[in-house]
Amino acid sequence: MGKTLMIGSSEPFSGKSAFVLGLARRLIAANHKVRFGKPLATSIELDMEIVAPVRSGPLIDDDVRFVGETLGIPDQQLIPSIHLLEPDSADKRLANSNLLAGSGFDVFKQKLQDDFDGINLLEAAGTLYEGLLYGLSLGQLARGLDANVILVHLWQNSCSVDALLAAKEQLGNHLIGIVLNVVSPDEVQTLESSVVPSLEALGFVVFGVMPRSPLLRSVTVGELVRRLEARIICCADRLDLMVETLSIGAMNVNSAMEFFRRRRNMAVVTGADRTDIQLAALEASTQCLILTGAGEPLPQLINRAEELEVPLLKVDHDTLSTVEVIEQAFGHVRLHENVKATYAFRLVEEHCDLDRLFLNLGLSSRNTKHC
Repeated sequence: MGKTLMIGSSEPFSGKSAFVLGLARRLIAANHKVRFGKPLATSIELDMEIVAPVRSGPLIDDDVRFVGETLGIPDQQLIPSIHLLEPDSADKRLANSNLLAGSGFDVFKQKLQDDFDGINLLEAAGTLYEGLLYGLSLGQLARGLDANVILVHLWQNSCSVDALLAAKEQLGNHLIGIVLNVVSPDEVQTLESSVVPSLEALGFVVFGVMPRSPLLRSVTVGELVRRLEARIICCADRLDLMVETLSIGAMNVNSAMEFFRRRRNMAVVTGADRTDIQLAALEASTQCLILTGAGEPLPQLINRAEELEVPLLKVDHDTLSTVEVIEQAFGHVRLHENVKATYAFRLVEEHCDLDRLFLNLGLSSRNTKHC
């Protein structure tokens, strides 16, 4: 059934999908046949008109569909998931008297039992233990499929090593390497020169140190509309704009203008009665303006927003609640935009040693089709 490589993490939203995109692109460029899937789906289309046919046919995770479309992987090489990680499926699984039989794994393994001679690239669930209920955790799959594992790991400081050591103890020889991700850009060189050698001395093979990217952790205006249940006042055709930072317009207008000038690609949250702040925000690098509290925006504000093509949103939440929802969104959305995919390709190529990774897997790292 070919080689199987799993990409896992110790916590959700660690950047697995970005790494998968870059790695799969390189595998395909080197003339390796790739199948891709997520044994445990974590995201499917929420539009109820689309959910029904998706669930009646193969269960293909949104991330898997996006990677397939972006890289041109044929549908038959997208591996369906066995379960969707959600309360309803967990309830049914928990009620199953044969809980420990690991039927989820058995079904998934059967999907791979064919004469495929390429690479089975699998993205695991968000943590080391997620999926245990279904027999589809990273450890269960790695052992059952005799798969190699690479962990994409959020790096904060040296305390982050504890999670890596726990993963190493659990995965054993299946763990062939790690990629440190979301590293402060000004700390990348320090990590490469001092921390990476220490990790290698502990038995970890470090395939890359990737810096934090505001773009990859950004969110579309449309996603904010969905999360905030916001009313769109104007520029409904601009919901694909990417928001990288959040600003709160609760200061005097002079201070606000100076502050706004130092930020880029902002969502600005301010009271519906602060027309002075709203107009100042429109003249800065603002991707959307979110109005809270009672009242409606003045016609002159709407006209100016339309001129500059900046979406104007109105929410029922207070400012504090609105800010909490937006902050939760940053870094916790799926990588489903082409601009993010393009950036992910470059990030992986520039900051990961894929030649070393291919060597460890016993794969050619260059296109040998015409050799």
